[in-house]
Amino acid sequence: MKILLFLSLIISTSTFSQDTLTKKDIISASKLLDVKYSEKEIEMMYPDVKDNIVDYKKMHAIGLNNSVGMSIFQRVSPKSLTKQEKLKWSYDKKIKLPSNKNDLAFFSINQLGSLLRNKQITSVELTKFFINRLKQFGDSLQCVVSLTEEIAMEQAKLADENFKTNVDKGPLQGIPYGLKDLFAVSGTKTTWGAQPYKDQIIDQDAFVYTKLKEAGAVMVAKFTLGALAMGDYWFGGRTKNPWNLERGSSGSSAGSTSATVAGLIPFAIGTETHGSIISPSHTCGATGLRPTFGSVSRTGTMTLSWSLDKVGPICRSSEDAATVFAYIHGTDGLDPSATEAPFNYTTKKDIKALRVGYAKNYFDKLDSTSEELQVLKELRSLGIDIKPINFPDSEVYKFDMIGMVIGAESAAAFDEFTRTDLDDQMTKQTRYDWPNYFRVSRTIPAVEYINTNRHRSILMQKVNQVMENFDVIITPSFAGKQLSITNLTGHPALCMPIGFTKQGSPNSITFLANLFKEEDLLAFGKYFQDNTKYEDVHPPKFK
Repeated sequence: MKILLFLSLIISTSTFSQDTLTKKDIISASKLLDVKYSEKEIEMMYPDVKDNIVDYKKMHAIGLNNSVGMSIFQRVSPKSLTKQEKLKWSYDKKIKLPSNKNDLAFFSINQLGSLLRNKQITSVELTKFFINRLKQFGDSLQCVVSLTEEIAMEQAKLADENFKTNVDKGPLQGIPYGLKDLFAVSGTKTTWGAQPYKDQIIDQDAFVYTKLKEAGAVMVAKFTLGALAMGDYWFGGRTKNPWNLERGSSGSSAGSTSATVAGLIPFAIGTETHGSIISPSHTCGATGLRPTFGSVSRTGTMTLSWSLDKVGPICRSSEDAATVFAYIHGTDGLDPSATEAPFNYTTKKDIKALRVGYAKNYFDKLDSTSEELQVLKELRSLGIDIKPINFPDSEVYKFDMIGMVIGAESAAAFDEFTRTDLDDQMTKQTRYDWPNYFRVSRTIPAVEYINTNRHRSILMQKVNQVMENFDVIITPSFAGKQLSITNLTGHPALCMPIGFTKQGSPNSITFLANLFKEEDLLAFGKYFQDNTKYEDVHPPKFK
C-alpha cells in the first residue's frame, strides 16, 4: 500500500516537485509536527515521500466544486427502514452423528445445531471436540493467540442447561466460535497481534462478543491477526494457509480464516478496513462477508480507521454467514457510525427475480479459461439473467484515495504509539510496515485529507448510481480498484471459493449488493453454493 504524504511546509510553491525533495526537507517539516525522526527512519520514509507527491498532483488536477461536501464521520443510512421480521430457522430432525466423528469438523452451523437439538451431542462435548482440534492443529497453522477454555466451558454448560429447560435462543446456541484478537473480552488478553500489546488486557466486552454471548454461542479462542491489522505476520510468527503450509493465510483476519477453513472452528469473526476479510477468504477458500459499513457496531474493537473499519463473519458457507450476521448486526448506540437496519433474510427468496449484473470491464480482461468466467456460465445455466455493466473504476478513482484515508486516520489512532517510540518494538520494521506508514502518514495536512473525503463523496454517488440498478453485481475479487472503491463507499461484499487456479491455489468470486441489502447478497450466495458445492471441498491435511 502506497503511503500518502504532503509536506505543507515545503510544497508551498507551484514549482515544487518530487525531484526537488531532500531528506533535509523532511527534517524541517517534522519540526512543525512535534515529532522526531531518526536518520534511519527518514531514510525509510524518503522514497514514499517522493512517490506520494505524484498522488497529490493527481488530486489537485481533478478539481472540486465548492458545493461538494465530505464523507468524513460518515453514517450510511438505509433509504427505507422496513420492519425487522422474525427470522425463521429450521433444523434437520433426522440428522445423526457421523460414523467418523472427525467429520463434525466441517459440519455447517445448521447441522451442528440440529445435532444439539436432537440430543445427539451436547454443547460441552462439541466444545471439547473443537478445543482439541485447536490444540492439535493450532501450532501448525499459527492461528491461535489464546484458547479461552474456561469461558468456553462455562458458556457450553449454560447452553446445555438451556436446551434441557427448552430455552432456545436460536441457531447459534451451543455452537463454538472464535474472535479475531482485536475484540476486547473481559478477562482475556487482547493483543492486536502486535508485540507492544502482547500482554494487553482491556476490561471491556466488545459489542460483537456480547451479541454472540446473548445468542448462546460459545467462544473457544481468540485468533491471530497481522500486527495491528495488516497482513498475516503477528508477534508469534506467520499464520499459515490450510491448503499449503508453505504459504501465509493473507490477512489481516488471518487466524479467523485459517482456523475456519481447516475445520478448527465452525465460524469466526473478522474485520475489514481494506481487504482484511476478502483477502484471506480468497487466499484460504473461505466464505467471508464484509457487511455494509455501519451495520455492526465496533464498540470494543481496535480502531484503525473510523470511516472504514467493518466487522463481519468468516464461515464456510453463505448460509452460515447469514446465520451469524443475523445475530451480530445492529448497534448499541456507542459507535456513532453504526445504525440499526433490518436483516430480513429468507431462503425462500425468488433468486431469478433479482436484478443481477456482472462487471464486464473486469471480466473482459480475464483468460477465457478462468474460474471467474466459469461462474458466469454456471449461473446462466441455472437460468439467471446476468446483464453486463461497466463498474466505475479508474475514471472515478484517479488517485490513492483509500491510502490517504487510512493513512491519516490510522496515524491519528496510533499517534502516541509513534510519538513515544513504542513503534520500535514492532516485530517487522520494513518500509511497508506500520511503523514507517504511521511516521509518514501523520504529516498529511487537514486540507488534503478533507479534500480526499470530498472526492470520496463523489465516488459514493457514482457507485450508488450503478448499484441501484441491480440487486447483485458479480466481480472478480481483485479486479481493478474494486476492493478499494467498495470499501470507501461502504457497500457489502460476499467472497466465496470457486475452485482452484492452475497453480493449485484457492480462487474466489465476489458478489456485491446495495447498502444494507445483505439479505439479497447472502440469499444469492446460498443459491450459487447450493448448485455448485465448491464450499464442500476441504484441505486434506485437516480432515
